[in-house]
Amino acid sequence: MKLPCQLIVWNVLPAIRAAIAEELNAIGVSQLEAARLLDMTPSAISQYRTGKRGYRIVFEGEVKESLNRLAHDLKADRVDDLASRICEICAQIREESQSGGSCARET
Repeated sequence: MKLPCQLIVWNVLPAIRAAIAEELNAIGVSQLEAARLLDMTPSAISQYRTGKRGYRIVFEGEVKESLNRLAHDLKADRVDDLASRICEICAQIREESQSGGSCARET
């Protein structure tokens, strides 16, 4: 039996990181800078951007907008607590899923 926490750690968090890395790339942030902003290694960012990590879930709707907003805020240095922002997005995903909505699709 897989606990919900396991699914989040193994699937949702990597997908969140991948979506943020992808949006940072789209708005002109280098791989090295994205790694610094997300407190990761450049190789981890590369794996997210090439689909080797975090590729199982694609976010849609309001969750995608929240992820994009976070990436823009990171670039503009408007994020004081990255962990809290990611937790808020994770809660948004759980809430959407529990209400029967579709905020993501598996690939």
